Amino acid sequence: MPGAGERAVGEESSGGQPAGERAAGGQPAGEETAAPRAPEIASAAPARGLGASRRGPADPVKTLMHRHRALCERAVDPLEIAAGLEAHGVTDRAAARYRHRDVFSLAEELFARVPAVTAEPATGLRAQERDTETRAVWTLRALVPGAACLATAGALRLTEGLGGRGRLAITLVGAVVALIGLVLSLRSGPLHAGKGSSGTAHVYGCWLLGYVLYGDALLGQALSGGPEGPWTITPAPMLGLALSVAPAAWCVHLFSVHAHRRLNSSRALEEFAAGVRPLLFGVVALHLGALTGLLYLAHLGYGGGGSFVGAAALGVLLLLARLLSVHGLPGHAAAGLAAACAAEALAPALVLAGRLPGLHFLARPVDVLVAAAGTGAVPAVACGAAALGLLITAIVGLSRASAHTAARPGDETRTAA
Repeated sequence: MPGAGERAVGEESSGGQPAGERAAGGQPAGEETAAPRAPEIASAAPARGLGASRRGPADPVKTLMHRHRALCERAVDPLEIAAGLEAHGVTDRAAARYRHRDVFSLAEELFARVPAVTAEPATGLRAQERDTETRAVWTLRALVPGAACLATAGALRLTEGLGGRGRLAITLVGAVVALIGLVLSLRSGPLHAGKGSSGTAHVYGCWLLGYVLYGDALLGQALSGGPEGPWTITPAPMLGLALSVAPAAWCVHLFSVHAHRRLNSSRALEEFAAGVRPLLFGVVALHLGALTGLLYLAHLGYGGGGSFVGAAALGVLLLLARLLSVHGLPGHAAAGLAAACAAEALAPALVLAGRLPGLHFLARPVDVLVAAAGTGAVPAVACGAAALGLLITAIVGLSRASAHTAARPGDETRTAA
């Protein structure tokens, strides 16, 4: 039949499909939207190599990505982004709301989806020379307090026959130079805490150093019925502490450098924390060893005097306090110094209060401690207990990756990995 033949020819020309199921241009009607999507799907690969990212209004990571875009652009690895998220309060439980099992996997996606802002890196030789010059500058500044105290001690030894005014002038000049060197060391180099520095911590530090000079004599006179004055100065511990400023700066520098290397090489926050703790113990032990040697030499030069153990405990306390301040925990550092100051001030106060009728029991703890180990036991116990508390705080606080992302030692420019 003619109609049947025409229909057969029509079906043969359409490839065996009904004509009504074909769209214009020879494509099936159900595939009309496939062609426009192909370029979008082809270009959907992320900029930094992760798999296909979430898109559209249902993407929960996009809001977080825009909120922390500056952090993601400056980061050199996913762990640095994880540290920043951790500092902003994003926990593993919060990461679950963004469809991730933990903060690190969320940071990996952010690192992959946000393009890095690359800086022009300096040449290797130029950067190495700049770092060497910088280390030399802050090392010389850290040596000024010890050198000033050592020169003052030598000048006083050579001018023993002069009058009191001349020796007083030499002492004041040496103290001013040492103070200027200490201030410069705290305002630049590894000991610089930036905005994390606390003025109250400086006051507490001055009190502790003043107790090193006069505290033992004051307590001794209070126990013997005074104080009457003048108090005997014990300069040997102060000389050892002044000489230890340079080793302290190098210990803080070494801790910062190796902590950042650990930050770059670790693949999880737990791995980073496990590597930082022994590093912290090693730095504290290194500083304690150097400080012990310097205190021993200072006591040999002055023929003894002062509390050796108390000065060593104070040196460790000051190191840990500065280490916490440099890494963004100035409140904890000030609290530790304040506790040591309170304990040292409480000892003579209890002795004086024990003279009142019926309150003699208040002086009993100090009497027992001094009778067992001398007046130097008070600063040893006070600074030792405070240093132990700050060490525990540092173990917890400095094991967080967010405590090491504020600045990179020796790096003037940020480069992408």
